[in-house]
Amino acid sequence: MSDIYIICVEDEPQVLDVVVRDLALLEEVFPIEVANSADEARKLIKELKEEGHKIGLALCDHIMPGDKGVDLLIEMQNDPYTEATRKILLTGQAGLEETIEAVNKAKLNRYIAKPWEPQKLVEVAVDELTSYVIAQEKELLPFMAVLDQERLQEAIRTQGYL
Repeated sequence: MSDIYIICVEDEPQVLDVVVRDLALLEEVFPIEVANSADEARKLIKELKEEGHKIGLALCDHIMPGDKGVDLLIEMQNDPYTEATRKILLTGQAGLEETIEAVNKAKLNRYIAKPWEPQKLVEVAVDELTSYVIAQEKELLPFMAVLDQERLQEAIRTQGYL
């Protein structure tokens, strides 16, 4: 298991369970942590930072009690610790203006509409995590089991990574 985490922020327990279940195959390499609100996510991010872990992927619902998901993703983009984290807005309710704000201010990597196809969520997560480890990690071999092997092999060939 690596020290690169996936965090899922979602206020509906059933939806959170589905996200975690859909991403379960990644958990052998990327531990998954969950939060039910932006405030809970801030505490989780602080704990992971203090423990010396990285956050490779954040999946965040938009409409939640308290701060909206876009607000949290913008904060993450503006924090040097989570700036490189790949960010996915996962929602069925964001309006066009809020989605544009997320793309522009939070450097949103993807937008996934609810309900989603489980395989599609996995494909997007694998693609985003592959981009993250190629950009952030020196050792790519530990990620071959669950990420995009072709892209990792290409990075190893072109960038001299192991």
